[in-house]
Amino acid sequence: MSEFTVNATRFDPYKNFKFRVKWDGQYVAGVSKVSVLKRTTEVVPHRHGGDPSSSRKSPGRTEYDGITLERGVTHSVAFEQWANKVWNYGSGLGAETSLADFRKDIILEVYNEAGQLAIAYKIYRCWVSEYQALPELDANANAVAIQTIKLENEGWERDYEVGEPTEPSFTEP
Repeated sequence: MSEFTVNATRFDPYKNFKFRVKWDGQYVAGVSKVSVLKRTTEVVPHRHGGDPSSSRKSPGRTEYDGITLERGVTHSVAFEQWANKVWNYGSGLGAETSLADFRKDIILEVYNEAGQLAIAYKIYRCWVSEYQALPELDANANAVAIQTIKLENEGWERDYEVGEPTEPSFTEP
């Protein structure tokens, strides 16, 4: 059975270098790296008194790891403004946190090599737990300055409405 239903001749899995991140209905400019989407479900061992000396296992609480977004430092303030909703040092006593809107649902979209949307994930109730405005600066380095945010989240799911795209075929003239 083919791993791709629409493009049965495709053998290669999708590459991981084309993606976009969206929140508040807009794409976030310049995101160059997204960490893994990972969830872990605790194992709850239990044993009935009359069972053999081995235990049974059932699922317990599920935890979702934080997700880190990275991008080059620019004049865009999207990362910083979101991070400031969780903690804004200069805002005054009692107003450091914006409890009304510090959480956001975000969308992570993955594209195929032709630039067609192939897979999307909805990530729920995210908030910024870490913000790095600037990296360590080094006058001898030849590198892009990177800023990061770490997003705590309360779950994610694949958007099954995003189907496999029909990949274009090119013919010689």
